[in-house]
Amino acid sequence: MIDVRPSQQMRDLGVVQHGAGILAEPARSFTFPAERDEAERITDELFAAMERIGQVHPFAKGMGIAAPQIGIGRSAAVVQPPGDAPAVILLNPKITDHSDETDEQYEGCLSFFDVRGLVPRPLKITVETTTLTGETVTTVYERGLARLIHHEIDHLDGLLYTARMRTGIEPIPVEEYRQTGHTWVYDGA
Repeated sequence: MIDVRPSQQMRDLGVVQHGAGILAEPARSFTFPAERDEAERITDELFAAMERIGQVHPFAKGMGIAAPQIGIGRSAAVVQPPGDAPAVILLNPKITDHSDETDEQYEGCLSFFDVRGLVPRPLKITVETTTLTGETVTTVYERGLARLIHHEIDHLDGLLYTARMRTGIEPIPVEEYRQTGHTWVYDGA
């Protein structure tokens, strides 16, 4: 049996990989209600991608995926919190506030799944999103879910988690990471 690198596995599942230009570009916002059908279609594609990925890789800490990661440059992401919590759909999300208190945890990313990086993030964020009907909704997220949501919003802003890592800290190979005994955050958390 051939051992397939995690990044190749993600590529085979339709996840755009590190180095692709779309991952470095800010995603284009939706105009509602005019683009409601487009937003619904893209959200459905994100859920389908999460389903494919979830069939081959367990995500005990939750997971997320942003539209640019499946080759769509629009401001949409889906986050599946751990456990039975309902998925969070993010359309045109913007972080409007965050706590000064932070923590630093390992994160992984479906777009370069061979490494994990130690990323500081606020413990609490306030996020403004748009519903499919064009309403603005503001939600506060804390701890692990805040980390997941922030990671996905970064994707929509054209940032990878490496942009948030402290100077001098580099991502480590997933094999080395597994030996640290830490739990990690997958693409999102």
